[in-house]
Amino acid sequence: MDDTKYLITSALPYINGQPHLGHMVGCLLPSDVYARFMRQMGKDVLYICGTDEHGTASEVGALNEGLSVEDYCKKYHDVHAEIYKAFDLSFDYFGRTSSEQNKEITYHIFEQLDKNGYIEERTIKQVYSIDDQMFLADRYITGTCPYCGYDKARGDQCENCTKVLDPTDLIDAKSTISGSGNLEVRETKHLFIKLPALEEQLKKWLETKEYSWPDVAYSIAKKWLKEGLQERCITRDLKWGFPVPKPGFEDKVFYVWFDAPIGYIGITKQWSDEKPESRHWKDWWLNAPHVKHVEFMGKDNVPFHTITFPAQLLGTQEAWTQVDFLKGMSYLTFNGGKFSKSEHRGVFAADAVAEFPVDYWRYWLMANAPESSDASFTFEAFANTINKDLNDVLGNFINRVMKMTTNNFGPVVPQGGDTTDEEKALFTRMDELVNNYTTFLTELEFRKAFATLREMWVEGNNYIARNEPWKVVKTDQDRAACILRTALNLIRIYAILSAPIMPQTAAKMLNLINVSSEPLGWINEPMAEALICLKPGHPLCQPELLFSKIPPEKVEELAVKYKEKEA
Repeated sequence: MDDTKYLITSALPYINGQPHLGHMVGCLLPSDVYARFMRQMGKDVLYICGTDEHGTASEVGALNEGLSVEDYCKKYHDVHAEIYKAFDLSFDYFGRTSSEQNKEITYHIFEQLDKNGYIEERTIKQVYSIDDQMFLADRYITGTCPYCGYDKARGDQCENCTKVLDPTDLIDAKSTISGSGNLEVRETKHLFIKLPALEEQLKKWLETKEYSWPDVAYSIAKKWLKEGLQERCITRDLKWGFPVPKPGFEDKVFYVWFDAPIGYIGITKQWSDEKPESRHWKDWWLNAPHVKHVEFMGKDNVPFHTITFPAQLLGTQEAWTQVDFLKGMSYLTFNGGKFSKSEHRGVFAADAVAEFPVDYWRYWLMANAPESSDASFTFEAFANTINKDLNDVLGNFINRVMKMTTNNFGPVVPQGGDTTDEEKALFTRMDELVNNYTTFLTELEFRKAFATLREMWVEGNNYIARNEPWKVVKTDQDRAACILRTALNLIRIYAILSAPIMPQTAAKMLNLINVSSEPLGWINEPMAEALICLKPGHPLCQPELLFSKIPPEKVEELAVKYKEKEA
């Protein structure tokens, strides 16, 4: 018996502002599709996420809105939670990195690292903004990357070449708070984690992932190791964050990238504490050999989750659950640039669900997921996919089958007729496609998976086109009954297989054929059995259209509307 438990995590969205479609496809939606699929497969799943709340961005955002930092973070935590609910993300728990639980575990991990000799004190030079009267966090200093020449590199990392930076590396550095270049370097005392001392342990651990991680994740991690690890500062001169529990550092807080990944564990403890009927958080995170941890994130977050966070856990010398599979995603682009909160570029998730049903977005994003390279979003491409795949292929099949059945046999699964070579060929083809689809989802190859799902929808249309039940019913009602009964069973198959990506549409499809969506398992039986599940006489519901076409004028309107929203 397989007793594996699946711990599924998504990169924690930063608290400031609202998530856009780039965030959705980069980590949140793929993790949800996988979690839903694994639950349908009958697996033991814990799917957690939460808002990443510490750092200068929260302090600046609160100042701009005239709120305390605590109230600002609570406000935007609730905003995120509502948006993810609207996008049908099925988290078991959505928590916060500023929680007391995360503070407790962050302190424990820090104290273990300190005790084991992996923390050292240094006096460093840090950028101070004279006009802002504050030390600037790395992400609030921008300039030109000295390695690739990208002119919007941040002080901690260049998003273009992924090179990790120090703020003093930047050329023509400026404060992103005021835009001032009136900066100077001052001395300040901080704590560092000694990554070079953990490099050999990290290499051995990473080597075990060579054949199990996607290239996007593994190649970035190997690049870091090849270039050699450097000590990393884990404290900051800020007020908002967890105060450092070490004498002489009481006026410092932990760097957000130190405590944020620990947030996966802290959020699990939040879930465990608030739901006492649930299992203890340590069952998932400490001395838990039967847990498989699957993690999703955009490629800009990969270095922190393949190098620094694993090193933090290794340095404790405790048996923490490490990531077993990391699905790194590339970027979604819009009008020639990456989706961006700061530049107001792209379609934001709350706007998206106001424009069209959420399943339109879920399907398009996953069918075009930027897995091995960047993907481009345009409203024209979006409309073409919705019109062709959902309306013309899936919707057309369901509508025709439901109408032909109710018009000729009433609102029931028709009786009569035996399967022929046509049905047997369909069974064989569908067995092949379902097996492929299941394999692709298991291996997190999303574009291949949803191309295969579309193939299944096409097979249903081809089956109907070849057998022409609208003609056959006039001369051989038994044969027409067999064709339509088989097609109605295909609707059930399509609903079950579509549920991870389009949960609302799947529920509507099942409702049309009067089948409960709870509980909803996977298709494990051969198609010769699955396609006769709905028996003659089973009642059906009234046909209804599941999708509507997006007209060209709507595409033009939206292209102009969202172009104008850019800063």
